[in-house]
Amino acid sequence: MKSTRLKKIGRLLQKELGDIFLKQTKGMPGTLISVSAVRVSPDLGLAKVYVSIFPSEKEPEILEAIRANTKAIRFDLGQRVHLQLRKIPELSFYIDDSLDYIENIDNLLKK
Repeated sequence: MKSTRLKKIGRLLQKELGDIFLKQTKGMPGTLISVSAVRVSPDLGLAKVYVSIFPSEKEPEILEAIRANTKAIRFDLGQRVHLQLRKIPELSFYIDDSLDYIENIDNLLKK
């Protein structure tokens, strides 16, 4: 069971990471990166960040670029939330495939 504090920290990280990705993708027209969920470990040492990338054809290359720049993203995040959090968690990024899953179920039900 997640505590209220972990949920609040997850929402804060989700909002700030969304803003960071929005600024990063301004130079890439037609690309959208949204943070769908952030799960924070109880010791605040690790945050699993689930991202949705549009268009889905670019998912592998964009996710690889995000993972390559994890340290810079964590630094930017630290600059934004250093007054709220003492320790900035390590970030690990994953593709959120829930929309693809919903679309697949919808297509199966139409048949």
